[in-house]
Amino acid sequence: MSDVHTDPTAAGAAHPGRDGLTRMIPHFTTTTGWRDETLPILKSGKGVWVEDVDGKKYLDGLSGLFCSNLGHGRADLVAAASEQMQRLAFFPTWGAAHEPGLQLAAEITSRAPGDLDSAFFVNSGSEAVESAIKLARTYHLATGETARHKIISRDFSYHGTTLGALSVTAVPRFREPFLPMLNDAVRNIPNTLRASAAPGGGPGDLSSLDLLEDLILAEGPETVALVIAEPVQNGGGAIVPPEGYWPRLREICDRYGILLCADEVITAFGRLGHWFGSEKFGVVPDLLTFAKGVTSAYVPMGGVLASSRVTQTIADSSLGWFAHGSTFGAHPVASAVSLATIDAMEKEHVLDNVRSSAPTLLTGLQAIAAASPVIREVRGTGFFHALELVADSGTDTDLSADQRAGLLGGVIMRSLRSAGLLLRPDDRGPASIVVSPPLVTDVSELGILLDRLETVVTDVAHWVAAHP
Repeated sequence: MSDVHTDPTAAGAAHPGRDGLTRMIPHFTTTTGWRDETLPILKSGKGVWVEDVDGKKYLDGLSGLFCSNLGHGRADLVAAASEQMQRLAFFPTWGAAHEPGLQLAAEITSRAPGDLDSAFFVNSGSEAVESAIKLARTYHLATGETARHKIISRDFSYHGTTLGALSVTAVPRFREPFLPMLNDAVRNIPNTLRASAAPGGGPGDLSSLDLLEDLILAEGPETVALVIAEPVQNGGGAIVPPEGYWPRLREICDRYGILLCADEVITAFGRLGHWFGSEKFGVVPDLLTFAKGVTSAYVPMGGVLASSRVTQTIADSSLGWFAHGSTFGAHPVASAVSLATIDAMEKEHVLDNVRSSAPTLLTGLQAIAAASPVIREVRGTGFFHALELVADSGTDTDLSADQRAGLLGGVIMRSLRSAGLLLRPDDRGPASIVVSPPLVTDVSELGILLDRLETVVTDVAHWVAAHP
């Protein structure tokens, strides 16, 4: 593996911009972490690299946050935004339409699986999930099944932070401060972490779906509106379901008249080597949420794809409409950038790059894990992986509470920054390091990522050994 030497100047050198850290409220970051002297203040980016105000370069191994799929500094996406701003910067889709929004709906649905032939645009993944929840409820009202209001999601699944989306999110520490304000009609089933594959192929451990069916029968099928799940679950560390999981999930939902929503805020637009992650698992959901990669994160955008069965049922009912909307849904500039993103993905064969380069990434991660005493396993697929951390992989000993707190409380992050690598230590479920590089990352850049990650994992092992 190769490497690129970077300026060793500490990222925490004094800079006027650091004064603003006391005035800006961070997202999902502790006050201590936000004011850590090693916190990078970024100023520019190009390709898979970003640079801070002190001139230190970092390899973006997380695509920003699973979303800068085409990398940084894309003049074509900037030009698309600028041209659309000059032509028509804004108009809502309430009582009027605009060209980029209509074109985008056509382009996305033409690539969507099955009969997902309608798009409802919003501004974020959380809003997309909110919209899917309301679409499901509206559909059941349109069919006259007014008792259907319950939603089922999976343990440690993350579906957003607005109150509706947070209701179906199943990460306890995100929910607990707001429990009195959340929808109490949400139920959870186990995720597929540790679910085993079947010997010799075929359906693997589908016991969690046995529990799903038991739950539906206990609650009353006539009360359940929606099951929501990510094709590959982020919370818990890139959890790939066993063979046969999604087809049986689809069958159960169909049997009991429940809508199935694939939450593809992360997995849509190439992360797994397909336009939509559902394609990889051979299932067409009734609803599909997306965001992040739809614009390669150059401007906010999200949405829901809906099947013709859902939209036509609503249109033909006495309701006649979907009573939901937002000012900036299908924003012309975001739509134009998304169209440019799709065009670039086609012309640059981005999906092919993910499929051809994914084995290099996986093999490199597995080699790091095999050589380290602190990695239990590597999970994931495509350009979406996680390394689960333990105290001792040889004896399968979990991290102690103090070790876990120390690693996730700053040890890993400081090592990553020192190595010039931007990745995410994750504490939702098993402690892990998540790896999700831009979809345009080439094999040589993957080599740099793996070299630097190996250094970080070595640092982690040394720290764990010194803190038994």
